Amino acid sequence: MITVEKFMVNPLGENSYILSDESGECIFIDPGFYYEEEYNEVRTYIDENKLKPVKITNTHCHFDHIMGVEFIRKEYNVPFYGHAEDAFLIERSMSQAQMFGMEMGTVGPLDHLLNEGETIQFGNSELEIIHVPGHSPGHLVFYSPNDKFIIAGDVLFYGSIGRTDLPGGDYNTLISGIKNKLFQLPDDTKVYSGHGPETTLGFEKSSNPFLT
Repeated sequence: MITVEKFMVNPLGENSYILSDESGECIFIDPGFYYEEEYNEVRTYIDENKLKPVKITNTHCHFDHIMGVEFIRKEYNVPFYGHAEDAFLIERSMSQAQMFGMEMGTVGPLDHLLNEGETIQFGNSELEIIHVPGHSPGHLVFYSPNDKFIIAGDVLFYGSIGRTDLPGGDYNTLISGIKNKLFQLPDDTKVYSGHGPETTLGFEKSSNPFLT
């Protein structure tokens, strides 16, 4: 069984996740850690739960989702995984952060590429990879059919959807991906979003004003 631990971090209130299972292995998803106290919270969680980090896997690469990548890379010597079509966002991350009044260091390129139809493996667990562009061109959603949840990044929120006015965004593409891919999953699938509270696919299908 996968344990999902959420950390709400950085000035934009981004949700970073650590996923682990009974093996003790864990992965970081969208590490947006920014402040020193956030780094310390991660260290404490890893140490207290005796976890072994094995990789960073990003839903997408907007700056607020990668601010902690280099800290995690160096602290735990783990590789950084993401979709090739979001590589340009990594290169622009410092200037994007400055536009929002924040400073961040350089983030190095992806170590490995993720593609739809593949899986992310750690310990005794795996996540299916679903490509849902529209918020960013390389946006991925990670699905656990066994534990009935998705890590949705900034595709789908409680009562809302990801913005599509950023470079590489497209509203119609995003709506199509949600309806034709995510809404084909079971209604009781829990949604862990990149910002805000959790929800379920069934709730969003029936009440999200962008999707009903």
